[in-house]
Formats: sequence, C-alpha cells, structure tokens
Amino acid sequence: MLQQLQGFLEASKFKYLIFGVLIFAFSASSSSWYYTSSSELFITFGIRVVLQISLAYIIIEYLLKYLLNRGKPKIFALAITITLLVFYVICNLIFIYYFEPTFPTTYANYVKRFEDASFLGRLTNISEFVSKSLYLLYPTLLLLVLKLYAEKQRLLRLNEQKKTAELVALKNQLNPHFLFNTLNNLYALALKKSDDTPKVIQKLSEILDYILYRCNEEFVSLNKEIELIENYLSLEKIRYEDRVKISFSKNVTGQEKIAPLLLLTFVENAFKHGVANEMNQANIDINISKKGAQLSFKVENSKPKATENKEKRESIGLPNIKKQLELLYPKAYDLIIENNTSSFSANLKLDIL
Repeated sequence: MLQQLQGFLEASKFKYLIFGVLIFAFSASSSSWYYTSSSELFITFGIRVVLQISLAYIIIEYLLKYLLNRGKPKIFALAITITLLVFYVICNLIFIYYFEPTFPTTYANYVKRFEDASFLGRLTNISEFVSKSLYLLYPTLLLLVLKLYAEKQRLLRLNEQKKTAELVALKNQLNPHFLFNTLNNLYALALKKSDDTPKVIQKLSEILDYILYRCNEEFVSLNKEIELIENYLSLEKIRYEDRVKISFSKNVTGQEKIAPLLLLTFVENAFKHGVANEMNQANIDINISKKGAQLSFKVENSKPKATENKEKRESIGLPNIKKQLELLYPKAYDLIIENNTSSFSANLKLDIL
C-alpha cells in the first residue's frame, strides 16, 4: 500500500494537492469531536492544510533543491528558520483576526494559554513557535520519507539492472572462451582423423545446448552443472588420452541450486594450465561436496616442470568467475587459490540454500 501510494504521488503532477487532500481527510476525521459544526471543521483544517502543503512545497521544491542539494547547508538552515518564522507570523495573524473572533467558543481555552495574548506576546513565545512549527512541518516530513523511499527503490532497481547486465556480459564473455577451447580440441582431433571426432561433436552439441538454452536462469540445479562438467571431461579425455589422469568425486544430492557455469571455469583452467603444456602425465583432482548449507568445490591440477615458449595471455576464466561471485554471492563465498611450483588448486566454498 505504501509503495503504491508513494508511486502515485511521485508520478502525479498534482502530488502536493493530492497529499493535501489526504492530510485534510485524516486530520479532520480524527478531530471532528472538537469543533462545534462541520463548516467550522472544514474551514479550520482547510486553512491549516493549505499552510502545511505550502510549507512542504517551498521546502522540498526550492530550499532542498536549490540550497541543501547544492552544498549550501548554512544558507539552507537560515532559509528554513526564516520560512518557519514567516509561517508562524501568518498563523498568529489568522488565529487573532479570524479563528478566535469567528469561533470564540472553540478558541477560548486556547487564548488562556498565553500570559500575553497580543500579537507581539505570541510572536516572542518560543514554545508556541516550536509547537506550531512542528505541526506545520509534519506533512513535509511525511513527503520527505516517501521521497527517500522512492529514491531508495529507484537505486535498488538500478543496481539490480546493473547486476543483471554485468552477469549477461560476463556470461557472454565466458561462453565464447569455452567454445574457443573446445573447438581447438575438435580441430586437433580432425587433423589426426580420429574416430572420436563424431563423439566429440555430439558432446559439444550437448554442451552448447545447455549453455545456450538451458542455463539462462540465475540459478540451476547442481545436477545440470555436474553433467556439464562430465561432458567436458569426456571431451578432454578424448583429446589428451593417457596424458591426463582425472579424478572426480561427488558427495552431493544434486538438487542444490547454484549459479550456472561457475564450476566449469575452474575445470577449464586446470586443463589449460596443468595439461596443455605437460609432456608427461598430468593429474587433475576434482571434488564437490556439501556440509550443512555450504557447498565445497575443489579443483587441483599438477603443473608442468618446464613450460618453454609459454604464451603470456591474460586469463579470462578466473577473473570472470571472481566478478560473478561478487555479484551473485556477496559475502557468501570463500575462494582460496594456491599456486605452488608443482601444483595449482582452487577451493571454492559457497553458502547455498
């Protein structure tokens, strides 16, 4: 209800008028017992609401916009004080020359509050100034709360849109990276005229089908990600044959939800930096498990003893995945990278539902 009211008031050109009507309806209905007639009630609160909404309009549309928001707090404070004093003077004039003579029964007790009921006496009454100012200001404060709420919601929407756009950009960067690596594998097999080429094409087709059409949601079941990794491992086993020994252990239900394509990047990285330049046998150990609400995924690969003529190309995968983790799992992940002379490991822990 609050959000709908805030949106309506924010969008309407007549928001101050509409808000004034709402304030009038609330104030008049809650104080009807105090006044002798409906006409007195209507006139009294009609004048009060006009003053309240006028003050709100001046403060929000002029003083805040042109003074405080432009870095002039001292001038803003002075302007607020002067504005409140002007409205206090107007209120006293209305009370003395209209309300009290027109509705003497209602305001008899009110006049008795003052030791000096003259205009000057009231004008120098600090407690009355504070009381009147607070009464006049409360619609301004309500409008400011709605305004701040609207601004907060707008920023949340912008952040969400930015987050979505960044994730799309990161996935679009990762998918071509994965495809490039896999096509290189396929090219190598085609050069060898390997009988495994059709099988590789089939596996690649399954992987692309998943990446392009089945992982467009923010989170997918872990089973799908495990199947993707297994398909990728099948391709790499065909490519490297006995040059790599792979261990993949799983201790999960598979029904857990996880952001798509997160885990595959670590596996890709292990092959790229642990197998591609290894002349002897390389080792890759992959472990995925769950303890309580925390998912643990560790990939460890051996490193070649000598890597001559190694290309110095900036890695796309790991920086990409770190950005995704910051967007999707803020303060809910822990990534430990260990880069030794003989091995490289990435240990990811995620808080999941």
